[in-house]
Amino acid sequence: MTLPFADAPPHCLDDVAVLMPAYNGQADVDLTLASFSERALVHVLIVDDGSTPPIVAPALPNLQIEVLRMPVNGGIERALEAGIDALAQRGFRHAARIDAGDRSVPQRLAKQRAYMEAHPQVAGLGMWTQVVTRAGEPLFMLSPPAEAAQIRRLRFFRSCLAHPSMMLRIDAVRAVGNYRAKYRSAEDLDLFVRLMERYDCANLPELGLYYELNEGGISATKRRRQVLSTLRLQLRYFNVANPYDWLGLAKNLLHLVTPYRALQRVKRGLLLPRASH
Repeated sequence: MTLPFADAPPHCLDDVAVLMPAYNGQADVDLTLASFSERALVHVLIVDDGSTPPIVAPALPNLQIEVLRMPVNGGIERALEAGIDALAQRGFRHAARIDAGDRSVPQRLAKQRAYMEAHPQVAGLGMWTQVVTRAGEPLFMLSPPAEAAQIRRLRFFRSCLAHPSMMLRIDAVRAVGNYRAKYRSAEDLDLFVRLMERYDCANLPELGLYYELNEGGISATKRRRQVLSTLRLQLRYFNVANPYDWLGLAKNLLHLVTPYRALQRVKRGLLLPRASH
């Protein structure tokens, strides 16, 4: 019998569900889900965004997996929106994001849930992220600030919240309008900015995710769209009194004219000394 959330034991994850959109890539889906290691049953919702052949839920111990099939491939924004609504209908309170190909650190979900229970104003909680190659070799560590005020100030200057590492309060996400396709390929930043108008977003300052740098991912193949969407968001929410908004605007204009591979070389050169082995 499922316990009421307030009376659940410390390691209970009955009000948490992993939310993973997927388009093809069955092997990546299997790898990612196999990485979850928790002391409680892990609930998973895979949103299959029109894959051919359809994504199949792998049989894994300690995971209860459901597949929600989108009728056609509509993009990650629509898949995530549908996933949040489906989890709300099923009574979940928290959605833990991850993408196919990434890997979770053991006990990530329990740590994030405990933090969010202790900090009810926090609607989105990320963790530090180790960026790795397709082969799993470490490249660099993303260790953004932990505090909500600093994240809010730096939101357009640097990536403060690693989307696949986030745990989100489902009621808060829906209260600000859910994921949406208004800013294509920047749906995460769009959501975070709206959340931070009414709630806080924070980071747990410890490793929670291994993020696979995929040259075929959104950041590579839809980079120009992503940068343009980010610029539109910056202009929509621009704060002239915040110097980091000005710096972020200049940075993204530079990204717009810099080739992707050149940008990745610079990023690796700056962050490689911080890589975790």
